[in-house]
Amino acid sequence: MGDPTRLKKKYDKPKKLWDKSRIEAEGKLRDDYGLKNARELWRAQTTLRRIRREARRLLTGKGANSQERAEKLLARVKKLFLQKPELTLDGLLSLSVRDILERRLQSIVVKKRLAKTTSQARQFIAHGHIAVSGKKVSAPSYVVSFAEEGTVDWFKGPVAIEANAPKVEAVVAPAASPVEVKPA
Repeated sequence: MGDPTRLKKKYDKPKKLWDKSRIEAEGKLRDDYGLKNARELWRAQTTLRRIRREARRLLTGKGANSQERAEKLLARVKKLFLQKPELTLDGLLSLSVRDILERRLQSIVVKKRLAKTTSQARQFIAHGHIAVSGKKVSAPSYVVSFAEEGTVDWFKGPVAIEANAPKVEAVVAPAASPVEVKPA
């Protein structure tokens, strides 16, 4: 086993880190889904890469008990990412990063209209205002299963969102007159 205090990286960096077209495409995805940084996107891409790699291995039929492993993989993907009853291993190869990002708690909160924007959804989740199955979840990257999707709601009660809230002006204290300090 490994050292439990030492966490492993859950993402792989791109091979060409400073590729302009990749950076622009990732920037669009980060804006669309309200991701904090590129590492969150890389984590989703790594998850997708692992699912597709295992599907390709199982399609070749190599390895022991490949039928059992295929059923487990399909069950996991049906539970988390795609809800299609006729899903096959070939269908897993058409899975995209957007399918994975749509299942994040942050995206589900916006879809259920608990927040107006993705950044507001991220803030509500981080501050502990959102619950899944009655339990507070404070990670915007939490992957919500299809069974849990109906239980995403406010924790204890909704937060009042005022569209036309009055602006609060800062009260500025009058400047004090300069005070001379005499050396002792």
